[in-house]
Amino acid sequence: MLMPKRVKYRKQQRGRMKGEAKGGTTVAFGEWGLKALAPAWITSQQIEAGRLAIMRYLKKSGKIWIRVFPDKPYTKKPAESRMGKGKGNVEGWVSVVKPGKIIFEVAGVDEQTAKEALQYAASKLPIPTKIVARNPLGGEPA
Repeated sequence: MLMPKRVKYRKQQRGRMKGEAKGGTTVAFGEWGLKALAPAWITSQQIEAGRLAIMRYLKKSGKIWIRVFPDKPYTKKPAESRMGKGKGNVEGWVSVVKPGKIIFEVAGVDEQTAKEALQYAASKLPIPTKIVARNPLGGEPA
């Protein structure tokens, strides 16, 4: 399971997911990428499930990049506990993904294989996504 080795503070506030992604919006390493179309918290388990789906489809060919990392702790109060008595314990780790962010990238395989693999990964994520190609001229992808 993905999670940070150390954090400065154990618990964080929830924050807001307003607006578009600031960075990581173009395919930078691979040839094909999976782009988020909606804001969401993506858990470490969902990222891992997507990675496994791609790896299973690509077998030993191709290379994969994961462009998001779950560095935000989320907390949860125990079931049937009364209100108050402070913030709950850390339940897991999430990555804040905004629209436009590239989540996975794939290279070293043909277009059909890459699209199929990314489609499998997309089915493991809680948000709508689209498959984008690297733009050889730089700038915004197609």
